[in-house]
Amino acid sequence: MANLDPVTLSRMLTGLTLFVHIVFASIGVGVPLMIALAEWRGIRAADPHYTLLARRWARGFVISVAIGVVTGTSIGLQLSLLWPTFMRVAGQAIALPLFMETFAFFVEAIFLGIYLYTWDRFKNKLLHLLLLIPVAIGSSASAFFITTLNAFMNTPQGFTLKNGVIADFQPLVAMFNPATPTKVAHVLASSYTVSAGILAGVAAFSLLRGREHAYFKKALKLTVVSSFVFALATAMIGDFSGKFLAKYQPEKLAAAEWHFETMERAPLIYGGVLDEAGNVRYALEIPYALSILAGNSPDTRVIGLEEFPEDVRPPLLIHYMFDLKVTIGALLVLIPFLYLLRRYLPGGKKGYPVWLLLGILALGPLAMVAIELGWMFAEFGRQPWIIRGYMKVGEAATTSESVGPMLLLFAVLYLVLCLSCILVLSRMFRNKDVLTELRQAGLEGGKGQ
Repeated sequence: MANLDPVTLSRMLTGLTLFVHIVFASIGVGVPLMIALAEWRGIRAADPHYTLLARRWARGFVISVAIGVVTGTSIGLQLSLLWPTFMRVAGQAIALPLFMETFAFFVEAIFLGIYLYTWDRFKNKLLHLLLLIPVAIGSSASAFFITTLNAFMNTPQGFTLKNGVIADFQPLVAMFNPATPTKVAHVLASSYTVSAGILAGVAAFSLLRGREHAYFKKALKLTVVSSFVFALATAMIGDFSGKFLAKYQPEKLAAAEWHFETMERAPLIYGGVLDEAGNVRYALEIPYALSILAGNSPDTRVIGLEEFPEDVRPPLLIHYMFDLKVTIGALLVLIPFLYLLRRYLPGGKKGYPVWLLLGILALGPLAMVAIELGWMFAEFGRQPWIIRGYMKVGEAATTSESVGPMLLLFAVLYLVLCLSCILVLSRMFRNKDVLTELRQAGLEGGKGQ
């Protein structure tokens, strides 16, 4: 690391922190909604299986929240230490969403504690469910406020820049910038997809182990149907995101699609490689698709990379991130859809085909990879800017020589945290197996739906 400059090391450390935090943050946003769905289903159908689902998911959720707090705090610390010029210039712009995110987290944490310690304390079970609503709202609000900060970095507005300092600042105008609607919607939908996919994988794993209990089948149905709805919503919002990029960040869309010349009826390039002359080879070319993505019409004029100076063009590597993200997104819709059609598939009438359960087991990892790729695409695609059009990354970073040791220390911290999370969760549920809880609750029988 001695040969790496502070800017590169700062980018590596921030990227590592975000890489770890995004997984736990997404779980923190999506799992409360899944818990609420399970408990509501249990109350509405008078089905204790769903109530037990909610209780068990809530226990595991607490562990992920604890890890998310640590990684989230690390991001706040690193903003000041690694990006001091950015904070000096943009501090006013990001102060309001950062403050509101902290307030939203307090609401989430307070009501989560009350929710966890009031099981079976209310005669009217709906009262207990109502305690979860502020948790779900608080977690989603946290994602909203942090995402508006990132949206501001992509489409900054609501200020003037005088002598390198933001002036005439309008905080609400900055928060509700053109990138906010699509970014927030995409982040929330993808977080719900990740959470539903992970929980669906847990249910599929239990069924693969031969646990043909109604509890696991109900868990599978609830989570896979939720995965389908959320993944479909994410894909639809992705289409709106493409239109946003065409209007507000055309250089990012052009780099993602290796679209070099401005034209109408632009094709969409999937896969391929660039040769030494800059020509695209071995790619699947879909006629007119990029123009349709950009403006719902084959005649839409799509701006090419030729319109931008070379020093402000995003890296062409984001093409592969975009393609892989879209491919995984299609799988996240297809696998749950096959589950919905399972009775018409080979082996589906007798139960759950092994290949289908394996596909459902992959939903969680696939969704996590997709959400990581999405954030990498968003951040790499904004390069070389940290505040698009106003400040480049190299101008915002620290000049300290201590970033290298910090990178090593935080890497060790995140490794310990992730391993501890896996160990604690595995032991938490191994010590009191779900079948034991089912027997204690008098629910041990039953193999039906």
